[in-house]
Parts: sequence; structure tokens; C-alpha cells
Amino acid sequence: MKLLRAVRFDDSDSRVFDSAAEDGEWAVPGGFEFANDTAETLVGKRRQAFANGFLGLAGFGRTTFVAVATADDTIHARLVDVLADHFVERYGAPDRAAARPVAEQEIGFAIELCEPYEAGTTLTVTRELGPDGVRESFRRVAAADPGAAQSIWSMFDEDGTFR
Repeated sequence: MKLLRAVRFDDSDSRVFDSAAEDGEWAVPGGFEFANDTAETLVGKRRQAFANGFLGLAGFGRTTFVAVATADDTIHARLVDVLADHFVERYGAPDRAAARPVAEQEIGFAIELCEPYEAGTTLTVTRELGPDGVRESFRRVAAADPGAAQSIWSMFDEDGTFR
């Protein structure tokens, strides 16, 4: 299966988000964090996280770019547990068992998002808040030059596994 990993091309994420995800940590779109937000609460760095941030699953910081990477069932299970625990600690879910289906859904969404792409493909997210709720779109980022593509691919082994 394929999942998402945070990519840090520079230190800009640490300036634009309250908390930045670390390079290489597993990530999900993470739009659920903004479910109760309004135009009035989406200001400053929170607005930036809403508009353009994926959620890292190690430190729960945000990242502008993610890369598609291969993962196995063990990683998948671990990420579901990590996200379920986050739902308990941050959002008040009663326990991991109750939070697990929602975590599985978010991880499943990330898997679906990765499906059409090869390992190493870089993606961004754009979110907008409108009268009908949140509109979320994802875009593949084309490499600017051969050197840029090489720097992204250098993070992956020959089989497409993230190093």
C-alpha cells in the first residue's frame, strides 16, 4: 500500500505553522482538525494550517508538502493506533477502541489519495471554507527541474520504500 510522508524542502513550515511536521514522518490530510472552525476562528497560523497543511502523525505538526511512499500492514496498523490515541488525547474520544474506526477512515482516505500516484510523487492540499462546508483539493507537484526530481527520489529506495 502507499501512504503519505512529510517533505521539508526548507524551514518555511516552521515559520507558517504553529507546529511543523518533521521531514519524513507519516502524514494524513488531517482536515478533521478544522471541523468546528468558522471564518472567524481560521486566522493567522491556524488559517495557514487549514488552507495548506497536511497533519504529521509523529508530532501532529503540519507540512505543506507530502510524498507518496510505500508502507506495509505493520506501519498501517501502527498509524491507525497513533491516530486513534490522538483522538482520545486531543479530541476526547472515550478510548482507542471507540476512536479506531475514525482513525482507520482517515488512514484509508490517505491510501485512496495515494493510489493513482507512484512512490516519490509530491502532493499539496488546498482547503477553502464555503457556505457548504470545507472544500478540499489535492494537487500533484511537478518537479521544477531534474535536480528537484532527483532530490525527492533520493529519499526512496529502488523498490519505492521511503528511507
